[in-house]
Amino acid sequence: MKRDKAVVVFSGGQDSTTCLFWALERFETVYAVTFSYGQRHSQEVEVAKSIANDVGVEHHVLDMDLLNQLAPNALTRSDIEVTDGGEGELPSTFVPGRNLLFLTFATIFGQQRGAFDIITGVCETDTVGIQIAVMVL
Repeated sequence: MKRDKAVVVFSGGQDSTTCLFWALERFETVYAVTFSYGQRHSQEVEVAKSIANDVGVEHHVLDMDLLNQLAPNALTRSDIEVTDGGEGELPSTFVPGRNLLFLTFATIFGQQRGAFDIITGVCETDTVGIQIAVMVL
């Protein structure tokens, strides 16, 4: 199996943009996948589109509105106040399982295109209480 294709979970933010450029240095073909899940700052999707276009990467936006139904939070609902969570608490913008779902869908997307490498950059808060192990087959 030739491993020359990769999928980057791409929000257009600092972490995922770093991942995108890392992937571009290592793979012949890179796909960027952005997830639209009703986030309040919809400009995130537009920035991702713009960056992907600027570097000539095939970009796809996948609809994940279901996430908003499962995990209401301040990131997706204007009627929930944005708070930092305080000592030992999660911020009100925390979306449980978001990145796990993104990785699952990015993997399905990649498999359809012959890409077996999925690249993502997440902050520690996104994986609080969850141990994530990555195994390369």
